[in-house]
Amino acid sequence: MTDTVNADPAELAKFSDLAHRWWDPDSEFRPLHQINPLRLDWINGLVPLAGQRVVDIGCGGGILADSMARKGAEVLGIDLAGKALKVAQLHALEAGTTGVQYREVSAEALAQEQPGSFDVVTCMEMVEHVPDPSSVVRACAELAKPGGWVFFSTINRNPKAFLFAIVGAEYVLNMLPRGTHEYLKFIRPSELAGWCRAAGLDWQQARGMEYNPLTRRYRLSGDTGVNYLIACRKP
Repeated sequence: MTDTVNADPAELAKFSDLAHRWWDPDSEFRPLHQINPLRLDWINGLVPLAGQRVVDIGCGGGILADSMARKGAEVLGIDLAGKALKVAQLHALEAGTTGVQYREVSAEALAQEQPGSFDVVTCMEMVEHVPDPSSVVRACAELAKPGGWVFFSTINRNPKAFLFAIVGAEYVLNMLPRGTHEYLKFIRPSELAGWCRAAGLDWQQARGMEYNPLTRRYRLSGDTGVNYLIACRKP
């Protein structure tokens, strides 16, 4: 890696230190295990994954990448946290998941290497952890084939998101390790939409993801006030 890689060493270290816990559904990654079926079904509903060539940017331990491969997609998961990638590879072996591979490479470097190569590009819970999120958005657009789909999920930046995603999730409910998120790195939908437009992507749909602390369940909704997902297409 060079000094120009669009990554925060502290963020990589944070997720590498937790790598061995990625596939424990009762660990710090429990929220990812809970939301994964929602985001998987939403993506698969817009573009059936079977037979599609997919790249998952910032794949971590492979929770989404593995599940997309199980839907019949040919998946490449990429990340810069080497320990998390080793966990993802080990899980694929143990679970017998075929159709998924992992590489330690940045989105920008892969976009230079394989532009216009993927039917589907996913970038979930990642853009709020990098120094230049607009650069990741551009890379995602470059990786998609004409007519391809690009999906993002992230966290809105407003008082409600601060209350729910940081105070609630990290300090009150202890759903996430303290320090998982930094409020100033959260991204408003209008900002993400602007980067998508600048990268030549057409905005298709936005969905919110709400958590009910009483039932301890997530659901998709029209409220993008905290966690949200967006779908774009490349013309």
